[in-house]
Amino acid sequence: MAAILFWFFAALMLGFACAVVFNRNPIASALSLVVSFGGLAALFVMLDAYFIGTIQVLVYAGAVMVLFLFIIMLLDLKAEERRKLNTGAILGGMIVAAAFVAQLVAVIEELPFGTRTFPVLHNRLYDVENVGRLLFSGYNLPFQVVGVLLLVATVGVVVLSKRELK
Repeated sequence: MAAILFWFFAALMLGFACAVVFNRNPIASALSLVVSFGGLAALFVMLDAYFIGTIQVLVYAGAVMVLFLFIIMLLDLKAEERRKLNTGAILGGMIVAAAFVAQLVAVIEELPFGTRTFPVLHNRLYDVENVGRLLFSGYNLPFQVVGVLLLVATVGVVVLSKRELK
């Protein structure tokens, strides 16, 4: 069952990552990136890296994508002219991508640990609860300072993007 879930989430992530690149609409591309981040978070959870999976959802799929969508909405993308696809550039990109994959496979086959699976982590040192305790006990002041800086940056963006009425 774990192998089926792995391949499902890997295919979901790669499919929506391709949709990010090939989509012409920037909002649909950003939303495809959110689904790709969700698939990556699920892969991290399957590897028992719960903290990284949680951060992937909260920070990247949540905060960063909200910021991307906010910037996309601020830009006037309707005024831009759609360009035709350059077949030479697409062909060149496919050749470079195929050469990269061939080189990657050759390097992985040469490494002695490249074909073995990663051992299961039995030490749950980096669990979400332990990281939260450390963050809110030993690093509470820097955590609060970062929160205030993000709040000031958000207010600054709202003030700068406010349009004046004529």
